[in-house]
Amino acid sequence: MLQMKRELLAGLEDGLEPHAQALGVHRARQGPHEALRGLRKALQVAIELEHSTIPPYLYALYSLMPGANAEIAGLISSVVAEEMAHMALACNVLNAIGGKPAIDRPAFIPKYPGPLPGTVEDQLTVDLAPFSIVLLRDVFMVIEQPEEPLHFALAAGTAGPLTIGGFYERVKGAIKHAGEAVFKGRDPARQVYGGIALPEVIAVENVASACEAIDAIVEQGEGTSHSPLGDRAGDELAHYYRFEEIVEGRKLIPAPKHKPPWAYQGEVIPFDAAKVYPSLTNPRSERYPAGSAARYACDTFNYTYTSLLKVLHETFNGHPGRLEAAVGLMESLNEQARGMMAMDSGIGGNAGPSFEYRPTNP
Repeated sequence: MLQMKRELLAGLEDGLEPHAQALGVHRARQGPHEALRGLRKALQVAIELEHSTIPPYLYALYSLMPGANAEIAGLISSVVAEEMAHMALACNVLNAIGGKPAIDRPAFIPKYPGPLPGTVEDQLTVDLAPFSIVLLRDVFMVIEQPEEPLHFALAAGTAGPLTIGGFYERVKGAIKHAGEAVFKGRDPARQVYGGIALPEVIAVENVASACEAIDAIVEQGEGTSHSPLGDRAGDELAHYYRFEEIVEGRKLIPAPKHKPPWAYQGEVIPFDAAKVYPSLTNPRSERYPAGSAARYACDTFNYTYTSLLKVLHETFNGHPGRLEAAVGLMESLNEQARGMMAMDSGIGGNAGPSFEYRPTNP
């Protein structure tokens, strides 16, 4: 996510010059309107990033055959749920400073294979691919990698960190510098939080709650510099370490004799490679034969997925009551995707959803 860092920083540099000392940049002083515009731009990029991880994670999850690899499915599902919450938190912060989340547009969806949003110069290529240990180790763990990964007994080593955690910290620093003034005139009706769908998502109304939201995003993905958990009571393992549990094949548990005092020495996490659908990697709707069941299913999935983006756009732009409709569309997507994964593609292997923008269903 190196270029994503650059894009986030560019948004800050474009408009947060009044806080240049906190951000470590030095440019001609800009006015408060430019500062606010830059912060809003950075938060829109953050929303796009949080969303962009969800299709690859879901694709891997859907490729696991029902009733098999249940422990792995549960871990991936928990990460997906929190990524959705992170997207909501980023939307709440943007709304709290007078921004408008832009979700219903084709450019909101990344192209697979390819980098995550803004990562043109990064070496990471993200695929829509069926589950494998290699996929988790070489892609998913890189996405979630902390600034300074903690290495535990029996854990595999990984490449250098590629994370936006440091830039979330810069966003938080800019909010602190701007102070309560940027929250003046906020509309509480644009905050989406709580309930069954988003139990851990909070409303953002001031500097303190904005910083709390950003801390939740960073810590749930990366942990902290001293622990694989966040600093809040009841925090689970960060996403990076949940994925590493799957790679190592064992649960990460407290181990006082080790430094850090954790080790991958808990219960075995079994993996049956024969229980993964041999689905296509990076499917596209036009690749499926015209008139085939797979083409029909893919188009229908993409129409439902686009409908979900439209409803989420409405939800985070002043109509929080639409969240219930969004939940229903998510459930429909799950059913459609699992049906596709069990279906012959007509071009070799099983089918899979392509996560493309399709506002009409042909």
